[in-house]
Amino acid sequence: MKILVLGIGNILLEDEGIGVHVVDRLQANYELPVNVTVVDGGTSGMVLLDDIAACQHLLIVDCARLDAPPGTIHEFHGNAVPAFFQQRISPHQIGLSDLLAAAALLDVLPQQLSLIAIEPESIELGTELTATGKRACELALDRVVRRLQELGASPRLALAA
Repeated sequence: MKILVLGIGNILLEDEGIGVHVVDRLQANYELPVNVTVVDGGTSGMVLLDDIAACQHLLIVDCARLDAPPGTIHEFHGNAVPAFFQQRISPHQIGLSDLLAAAALLDVLPQQLSLIAIEPESIELGTELTATGKRACELALDRVVRRLQELGASPRLALAA
């Protein structure tokens, strides 16, 4: 099964870019099985359609405001993922909602969907995560690794150079 780990976010807006930071750390710290692809989706939209069409499992990492304490990590799976982007406020709600709808319309929506959403502390202008965002980033990375393990695609810690 081909798995796409897609980090979404704007790294110029503090914790808003946390999805990108998580996938960057995943690539830097782990050796991934050949069936796992990691993409920094940034604030891209429809250009990601080909990447999504090529996988059977899509794992999205993004920030989302769900009225929980900053740093809270939420997980959604299956049909709850498109429903989340239709009902909840994410800075990328429209882009991802449209992207998933287009994939469904073209019959290329992956068979399995997962979302790891991190509650931001601040989305003000700034290229660094907040202290809360940094802690949440590490916890979200652990969740991504665990989800990949559940899917039978266990990452291995990379050896230090």
